[in-house]
Amino acid sequence: MRALVYHGPGQKAWEEVPDPEITDDGDVIVRVDATTICGTDLHILGGDVPEVTPGRILGHEAVGTVVEAGDGVHRLTPGDRVLVSCISACGTCRFCREGRYGQCLDGGGWVLGHRIDGTQAEYVRVPYADTSTYRIPDGAADEEILMLADILPTGYEVAVLAGGVRPGDLVAVVGAGPVGLAAISGARLFSPAHVVAIDLSDARLEAASHFGADVTINDSREDPMTVIKDLTGRLGADVAIEAVGVPATFEMAVKLARPGGRIANIGVHGKPATLHLEEQWIRDITITTGLVDASSTPTLMRLVTSGQLDASRFITHRFGLDEFDKAYEVFGEAASSGALKVVLTR
Repeated sequence: MRALVYHGPGQKAWEEVPDPEITDDGDVIVRVDATTICGTDLHILGGDVPEVTPGRILGHEAVGTVVEAGDGVHRLTPGDRVLVSCISACGTCRFCREGRYGQCLDGGGWVLGHRIDGTQAEYVRVPYADTSTYRIPDGAADEEILMLADILPTGYEVAVLAGGVRPGDLVAVVGAGPVGLAAISGARLFSPAHVVAIDLSDARLEAASHFGADVTINDSREDPMTVIKDLTGRLGADVAIEAVGVPATFEMAVKLARPGGRIANIGVHGKPATLHLEEQWIRDITITTGLVDASSTPTLMRLVTSGQLDASRFITHRFGLDEFDKAYEVFGEAASSGALKVVLTR
C-alpha cells in the first residue's frame, strides 16, 4: 500500500510500505476512505514531538471500512463503516475505567501516527477496535463524521468541559484555527454571554464569527485585554482558552482570565511557556491542560447526525488520497490559503 511516512523534522513522503497486519486479536484492519491533517501533524514535522521517530506513518483521524477483524473483536465485522478515533482505549485499565482514555496505561491513548503507524495511508491497523472505533450511522456523510475523530471532541472536552464553560460566561478563545473554532462551537452549546475570538488573521476571525464568536479581535491592531475588560466591567474572561500552542498565546490567555477564572490549554506546545506565578498566585485561577479522551464522541455524533452541530463547515479543501503533498502545503499555509480542515478521500 501507499502511506505518508515521516522521515524526520521537515521530511515526509507518500511512498510504498508493507500492508498492515493484525498483531493482536483485538485489532481490525480498516481501509481508509477519508482522512485529514491535524495541526499536531505540523507540530510533528516541526520537530515538536520527538517521540515520533523516522519511518512512522502519520495521521490519527479516519473514516473507513473494516476489511479484517481479529478473533477477539466482538462489535465489528468486515464491511462495517467506522470512525477511527484519534484515541485508542484498552477499556480496562484504571484511566480507561475513569473515562480518561487519552491516558490509557495498556498501549492505548494517542498512539496512531505517534507511537504506531497512523491513518494517512490506504489501510491502517486499529488496536482495541471494539473500544476505539464507532459505527457510522446510515446516511451520515464521511466528511462530517471525520470531524469527530479529533477536532470536535478536542474542542469540546479539553476546552469547553475542562474550562467549565457555564451560561452567561464570557469565553475568550485565543487562536481561531480549526481547534479554536471547535472550541467556539462547543462553547455555544452552553449559552455564554459572549464568545470572543482572538487571532492575527482576519480570515480566521471572519470564520470565527460564522462559528459563533460574537466579538472578534485582531491583536495586531487591538488590545484584547481592553476589549474584554470593557465587556465585563473590568473583570476579565470567565474562561480563557489557549488554542495555538506557543508561549505568547498561553501567557495571553492567563492574563485575560479574571480572578477566579479558568484557563484551558488545548494547544500543542513545543517550547516552554512562562507562568508568572509572582503575579498569578493570588488570583484564584485554575489552569487545565489535557489530551482529548474522545469520551464525548457518541454525544457529538448525535448532535452532528441530528443537525444540531454542523461539522461540514470546518472543511475548506478536498483532495484525493494521493495528494498529500498538496494538501500539506495548503494546510500548512493556512494564513494565505484560508484552510481550516482539509479532507483526503479515496
